[in-house]
Formats: sequence, C-alpha cells, structure tokens
Amino acid sequence: MPPRLNAFRACSSLLSSKSSSASVLAPFLRQPPQQQPHRAASILASLSDNPSSYNKRIRRGRGPASGKGKTSGRGHKGQKQHGKVPVGFQGGQTPMSVTHPTKGAINHFSVDMTPINLNRIQEWIDQGRLDPTKPITMKELNKSNCLHGVKDGVKLLARGGEELRTPINIVVSRASASAIRYVEAAGGSVLTRYYSPLAVRRVLRGVMDPANSLLTQKPVPVKRPGNPFRWQYHLPDPASRKDIEYYRDPAHRGYLSYQLGEGEGPSLFFKSPSAAQSKAMKKRKAQASANKLW
Repeated sequence: MPPRLNAFRACSSLLSSKSSSASVLAPFLRQPPQQQPHRAASILASLSDNPSSYNKRIRRGRGPASGKGKTSGRGHKGQKQHGKVPVGFQGGQTPMSVTHPTKGAINHFSVDMTPINLNRIQEWIDQGRLDPTKPITMKELNKSNCLHGVKDGVKLLARGGEELRTPINIVVSRASASAIRYVEAAGGSVLTRYYSPLAVRRVLRGVMDPANSLLTQKPVPVKRPGNPFRWQYHLPDPASRKDIEYYRDPAHRGYLSYQLGEGEGPSLFFKSPSAAQSKAMKKRKAQASANKLW
C-alpha cells in the first residue's frame, strides 16, 4: 500500500507553484500604472473661495478706509459716474449695427413651408407607401415619412414632374404653377387650403380634419379615426387679407375660389369694372333725383 501524502504539504506545494508561475508571468501581466492627478504649483497664487461661499455685501460710500468710499469706485465725473451707458451706445457715432448690419433680417411675417416634389410622391406611390386612390393630405405625407417636420404648411413643387404618371388628388397649403400643370396633365387635381401652425400640429396628431372646414364647398372624403361623424377640433379658415386673397385665386387652385363672381378677381380691395360702374350709376341717379324741381 503506497504511503499517504500529507495534506498540508500538498497545499503548500500548490501555493508555491502558483506563486512561482505568477512571478514568471509578472512582467507580461503588469497593469499599466494609474495616473496620479497632478496640479501645477502656479495655482497656489490664485487660491480663492467658491463664489457662493462669499456673500458679504459691499458697502459703498462709507469712507476711504473701505476702499469703496467717496466716489464709490466710479471715478470722477463723466457719464459712467453720473449714470449708465446705454446698451449698444458707441460714443455718439452711428452704431455698427446700422452701418454694417448682419445679413438676413428676421421677417416675422414669413412662413416656413415644407417642400415636397412630384418625383418623391411618385416614388412613394411605386413603393406602395401612398394610396393614389384616396386624397393625399399632409397627414398621409407625414405618416408615410414622405416629408418631415411640417411647421407652417406644405408646398408642392414641380421637380421631377415629368416622372409623375399616376393621377393623384392632393391637398396642400401652396403649390407652384408648374406643379399644378404636371398634376392636372396626369389626370389629377390640386387643392390648396389654409392651415394655421396650431392646425398643422393637430392635423398631424389626427385630432383635426386635414381637408374640410366650414367654408369648404365640396367636402374632401377623408378617413376619420374613431367616431366617423365628429372630429375633436374644427379646421380654421383664413382671417388675414393676404391669406384670403391667396385662397380665393383660381390660379392657385384655392378652396375659396368658388366665392368669386363673374368678372371678379381674388383681391378684396380692387373691385371689378362692372361693380364700380354700377356704383357710379347709382350715385348719378341719386344726384339727378335730388336736383329735380318737382
């Protein structure tokens, strides 16, 4: 029967073998030394408290010993002692903001229309992402990722108009004359209508009718979510003269063009010749009747 091994010796031999192998591999397994944070000696001259830790109020005009007495740190005479220099004041010369203004002043009355071109619409139709058998509004364009980030509306442009071969019925905020010509040549139709910035957000959320309002003459058949007879909000109509005149113009395919009578133009200021002549005739007849003796 072989002699038994001492358990303590066996364990000590294993530990010694591990330590020896570790000592052999130590140069190859050495960890990179950790970089100790170091600071330059120059910061010793600029040591100070945190700004929030010092809250002593400076008392001005309380004698020369305080360092802020007499003139209170403002010096003698002049505009800077008696008052304050206005912001942008340059000693009386014409300000640089006037002589050399920055280009592109902000126009608060401009609108930011998101452009959409005809070739992109045709590409989306070919991929099956847009249904040409139904009216295409900004809601369908945004949902299909055909456009992104609508702010004040959508404008239809004519790039790639010769590629359009599918008749579409599209409702947008504005449309160029070339885009209208291409769409109608393909057998489709363009309808421009007014959207306020708030209406754009609500249309994209699906809580407002994307095409029909109170002044719409022929309702556009659009799919209504939930209750098929009611939307959460009504689509607004234009209130400013500029917008009303734009959507009264048949050349823009505006949805208010039905309001024009025969011979009338979209302008709310200039009247048609027939209306002006009839008004002048009424005035002459009134003057003639007033001059009669009996």
